[in-house]
Amino acid sequence: MAIGLPGAGKSTYFARKGIVPLSSDMIRELLYDNAADQRHPEWVFATLRDLLRRRLAAGAQTTYIDATNLTRFFRRPFLQIAREFGCTAEALYFDVPLEVCLERNRKRENLPAGTARDARVVPEDVLRRMARRIEPPKREEGFSRIVVAHSAPIGSRSRAQGRRRRRRNGVAG
Repeated sequence: MAIGLPGAGKSTYFARKGIVPLSSDMIRELLYDNAADQRHPEWVFATLRDLLRRRLAAGAQTTYIDATNLTRFFRRPFLQIAREFGCTAEALYFDVPLEVCLERNRKRENLPAGTARDARVVPEDVLRRMARRIEPPKREEGFSRIVVAHSAPIGSRSRAQGRRRRRRNGVAG
């Protein structure tokens, strides 16, 4: 389960790994033709939980969840589903400074229309409010493992330094 603010790098991480996760943005795109449409979050997350149940029932060995999952409250249903199916749950926590997320979010505004990311610009006040609410994951919630991915401000280190740091943190580069 990915955990982190918008702009923390969750979707980029999955895309670089060639992983197609169950994603709240994908469901919004399917329902509303717009990943940024925030109508009926209860529909979006009920669908996400249903897809997770169906994947696990079908015998999927690994399933990734791409959503902000900022608090224990929002993570709890996914962890309960994992327990129902006798699965372990791992957290991939994107511990990225708010200023980095804000900068990445601003850059999304400049992407050409029609690109997947341009639809996911989050109003700055909303992103700041989310940052105040985030609860880092804890093993007591039911995670068998928590991997922390860090990020420095854009352009502050070389690509090789970033790979070495990610390896030390358990995230392969």
